[in-house]
Amino acid sequence: MTKPKSRRLAAIMFTDIVGYTTMMQEDEARAVAVRTKHRQVFEEDHARHGGEILQYYGDGTLSIFHSAIQAVECAIAIQQRLSGDQGVPLRIGIHIGDIITDGTEIYGDGVNIASRIENLCTAGAILISGKLNEELQNQKHLSSVSMGRFSLKNVAKPLEVFALDQPGLHLPTKDELKQPPFAPKHTIAVLPFVNMSSNPETEYFSDGMTEEIINALAKIKTLKVTSRTSSFHFKGQNLPIRHIGQELNVATILEGSIRLSGKRMRLTAQLIDVQEDFHFWSETFDRTMEDIFAVQDEISLLIADKLREHTGHFEIEEHLVEAPEIVTDAYQQYLKGRFYILKMSRGSILQGIQLMEEVIATQPHYALAYLGVHLGYTMLATLGLEPAQEAFAKAYPYLQKAVALDASLPECQLQLSYIALLQDWDLTQTYEHLARAFDIRLSVEYYQSMASTLACEGKQKAAMGYIDIALQLDPYSAINAHLKGFIYYVERNYDLSIIWFDKSQKSKSKFLVSTLYLGQALLLSGREKEALAYYEGLEGDQAADLMKVGGITLAHAMMNNRAAATAVVAELEAALETELMDKALNLLIMIYARLGEEERALALIAQGIENRLPMMIFLREEPMLQPLWDNVAYQELMAQVLDPSGIERPSERKYKKTLLDDELTTEYKARLETLMEEKQPYLDPQLTLRGLAAQMDISPNQLSQLLNEGFDRNFSEFVNSYRLSEFKSKVGNDGLQHLTLLALAYDSGFNSKTVFNTFFKKSTGMTPKAYWKSVRHQ
Repeated sequence: MTKPKSRRLAAIMFTDIVGYTTMMQEDEARAVAVRTKHRQVFEEDHARHGGEILQYYGDGTLSIFHSAIQAVECAIAIQQRLSGDQGVPLRIGIHIGDIITDGTEIYGDGVNIASRIENLCTAGAILISGKLNEELQNQKHLSSVSMGRFSLKNVAKPLEVFALDQPGLHLPTKDELKQPPFAPKHTIAVLPFVNMSSNPETEYFSDGMTEEIINALAKIKTLKVTSRTSSFHFKGQNLPIRHIGQELNVATILEGSIRLSGKRMRLTAQLIDVQEDFHFWSETFDRTMEDIFAVQDEISLLIADKLREHTGHFEIEEHLVEAPEIVTDAYQQYLKGRFYILKMSRGSILQGIQLMEEVIATQPHYALAYLGVHLGYTMLATLGLEPAQEAFAKAYPYLQKAVALDASLPECQLQLSYIALLQDWDLTQTYEHLARAFDIRLSVEYYQSMASTLACEGKQKAAMGYIDIALQLDPYSAINAHLKGFIYYVERNYDLSIIWFDKSQKSKSKFLVSTLYLGQALLLSGREKEALAYYEGLEGDQAADLMKVGGITLAHAMMNNRAAATAVVAELEAALETELMDKALNLLIMIYARLGEEERALALIAQGIENRLPMMIFLREEPMLQPLWDNVAYQELMAQVLDPSGIERPSERKYKKTLLDDELTTEYKARLETLMEEKQPYLDPQLTLRGLAAQMDISPNQLSQLLNEGFDRNFSEFVNSYRLSEFKSKVGNDGLQHLTLLALAYDSGFNSKTVFNTFFKKSTGMTPKAYWKSVRHQ
């Protein structure tokens, strides 16, 4: 008699002892003891947290819970009890979803997903699905970190997986997981082009060309292009392309080289499929330097075309690089100046500024040169290489000139958004400038700016979404790490903020802003002695700008060491009359708030507002000022700085599809099928999407959309499927048995042995040679 089935929603947990089989072979007694300990702890904690154990299988378990919180808290308790050198090496995976039971068996998609997540995991860690992670959003005591999106067996779409980050748990790196994260198909990293010239001094040109191609590709709205910082992180490193692709979480990598000889250059570029680990396109360009901007546009468009052919539809504009009105020699000088500024040492930045000034002297209309000088001085300030106020004062006139020359540049709009936020405290104008920057060209700076603006408003969930995109585009950015830490900090998730502030400080371009915040997070998490020792140990740049003395004073205030705190306050108050006024004011406000001297803290806030100090916008969400949050005077003061009421906040911007409607899709689909059957354009090994679109008398963007929506294929898959059918027909042709496999492939339209072998195996599940034998031996 068939038992009735029941369906219900549950949190599903799988566990498994890592290396148990090997343990049994090497020391059976220890293995039995480990399993016994595991089951004892497992049963005790399930009883405490309301879990239902459904199945033991060897060294593994399956259990369910009524709520995600119960499941997670039980899993944490189990791992904390079993961790340690002599503990049980356990991995745990949890998902929330529908389960089906018939009294003896449990099954369903939810069970499969939980099992796959557990299989990804490593010893001492707990992995959870994105769906379950959403249930933890309001649980301040439960922290998690995204591991990325993964393609799991028998799961239709890539699934985001998180690792719980709690004391006693192992937080795995992506390299430790059983498979690399899934990289969305429309993602690319442009690695620094290698300088193959005999003169190493021309490296500025290869770096500049790389950056220009990054900027050009970034204009394609649905293509995620890794930022310069992270792409250049791998410069000069002889690492496998697959490893770099996995580190940057991209599906495609562009690499190449440049050789300069007099007024001529040779540029070689190739696109690599990271997952399949093969080059699907390469080309060499021999051009003159006089055509530099046309070459940049030509190469960028061709790269975009080949990427679209291989990965699927996205729209491409007619031009990706607009030729500025500047002579070639001055442009090379500009690239050289930017090259030196981005080296980020004081000497190189000043050298770069000088080169930019020389460009301005001969090309006073070139806005990017003014932005270059502005970047140089701003970098001197933010890196602590010159007094901040002095450097910013030098930078500002150059920004004003750049805006006057060409306000449409995305760099200008981003800078104007900073001014609107930090100086004018105008949220409406801030978002308007950011929207314009978005429309011109996507960049990591846009997502950083959105994240910091939303965080200042108190919109932390939205801010986290933007900074996560920024981290996808630029995972090695110190600024991104700091902003991620800052969002956790204002959410009062101090343990995670400490991790990200520390990561920011340890990056190549140490971000000094994180120095003070790291100590503050330690203080607010209850680790006062550790925080005091941290501030006392600051040296060099990290001790500059009152960070050391201010941090120590704040630590004493938090520890209620009033005598020690007030003894140093005079030094900070004296700094109110110097160029360090903003930093001193910020520190004193927090110190007085924590000493319980509310009136003095409020008086300083009023002083900061009167002087329109930029740092005032960050006080609205500052956890150090929690003692003031209920104070009416404090609330009134903060309303003068940022008043989010009535502001229309940004939503996800959508791009309308205007190329093909359903009727045209049906018509063009029939026309294309007829063309492929009658004229066989696929037999041309040099056939491109643009070439096929010309034969159809439609635009390349229309054909790309048609292939995506009408055939559910990209151009390469579509054309190669015809070539594959042609190849199979030739293999079975007795009159062609004298030809080799590769000759038949080329005769069928394939133009690469690698592409042929890869596509054949992916489509049929066997190698061409195996197929050949199966047909010939029938």
